[in-house]
Amino acid sequence: MVFVDRIHNAMRIVALDICAEKAGLRRGQGLAEARAMHPGIDIIPADPDSDKALLTSLADWCDRYTPLVAMDGTNGLYLDITGCVHLHGSEESLLADILSRLFRLGIEARGAISSAAGLSWAMARYRSGAIVTPQEAEQVLSPLPLAALRLPLAVIETLGRVGLKTVGDIILLPRAPLARRFGPSVLLRLDQALGFEDEPLSPRLPVASLSAERRLASPIQDEDDILGLTLQLAKSLRQSFEARQEGGRLFELVLFRVDGKVFRIRAATSAPSRDPERISALYRERLQAIHDDLDAGCGFEILRLCVLKTERYAAIQEDFSGRPDPGRSLSAFADRVLARFGPESLSVLVLRESHVPERAADFAPIADIAPPAAQKGQNTFVCAPPPSLRPLRLFRYPEPMDAIAAELPEGAPASFKWRRTTYQVTRAEGPERIAAEWWIDGENAPTRDYFRIEDTDGRRFWLFRDGLYGKTVTLPRWFMHGIFA
Repeated sequence: MVFVDRIHNAMRIVALDICAEKAGLRRGQGLAEARAMHPGIDIIPADPDSDKALLTSLADWCDRYTPLVAMDGTNGLYLDITGCVHLHGSEESLLADILSRLFRLGIEARGAISSAAGLSWAMARYRSGAIVTPQEAEQVLSPLPLAALRLPLAVIETLGRVGLKTVGDIILLPRAPLARRFGPSVLLRLDQALGFEDEPLSPRLPVASLSAERRLASPIQDEDDILGLTLQLAKSLRQSFEARQEGGRLFELVLFRVDGKVFRIRAATSAPSRDPERISALYRERLQAIHDDLDAGCGFEILRLCVLKTERYAAIQEDFSGRPDPGRSLSAFADRVLARFGPESLSVLVLRESHVPERAADFAPIADIAPPAAQKGQNTFVCAPPPSLRPLRLFRYPEPMDAIAAELPEGAPASFKWRRTTYQVTRAEGPERIAAEWWIDGENAPTRDYFRIEDTDGRRFWLFRDGLYGKTVTLPRWFMHGIFA
């Protein structure tokens, strides 16, 4: 069986099984040549997206061994197991457990453990199951082909033409002539495999600052059991929060299903929290929201609660009245609503850095509800005049109106018609001139003159003239922007 894909306008083999390898076929070989050699081969079109999805799901599954899982191209994974070995007994038992579990899932995998990523890569592909110490690196690498160093194919072919075919052939050669003739990549890959050159791994997911895990002898399926264990995990994190004087802002509950499927459920708080009951209540809402998407299958065998984001927790002492802090009550309410209905379900009015009234404030998804003590000393940009100069009701968009007998060039109208009704003006204050924001509206945007108007019945309006008489080609227009109480 071979998998083929179009590469450089030609159908070539991109993957093949063991039988095809034993028959003499190889990766990168043209499909026409492979058919000529073995007319009876099974040919399957490659599906890179499905391959990537499978590798991603395997990376999720490997999180049970270590949170530091990195992708290695399209057919491999790196696991940094530093500090995790004692949880599985030994390196031998950890590697055996990974390979045996994957085999039971129907996946034939190869693995190796060493102190260098390059050495593990070489061992996994050319000596599966090996556990190599730093002192044995040179000895085990020497008989391997140069492809074990992850060198480009062109470099490997160039080295082969001068008789250098194994890693041992280049280990003892003078380094300067080798780099000068074949490029620096040869020595870089060699040093990475030997552990002389550091090769840091980039985890595919953010590493949690705190986490608690529970491995179960019997898988669970019921939602109440999941919430009960989540509460226990949250309680186990409280002491670590107190030691750091921090609270969690972003939590992630990771559920490992028996068949290898992994579910990640995130819940955010609008203020730092370390209260286990509150965290458990958040996940009660989250599980209700994703009820249909959470398929327990045969049950979950591992539960892990991770804290992805923390902030300093300001402890507030309650007064003798016994009433809870109103800020925390509001924060708890907001958290539960957001957990159930999503981050866009609650909005808060925020100030914007703009002198144009309709841009000076806007609604934004609620993110932070901090107690008043935490907000002191912050520089909040306030661009609006005192509240008495602005109407309580401001229209989202200014409404056009007709001004009658307006004083020229900068006076208020004597009367105006708005929404099919004519109003007589008795008092007027202004103008208050607001220039346009040229970086948004353009350099030729008109200037606004705002007036506070009172009619014969005592109703007060806020209107403006868009443009100045004699300054624009077209006549200025009038708009109603708000109504005073």
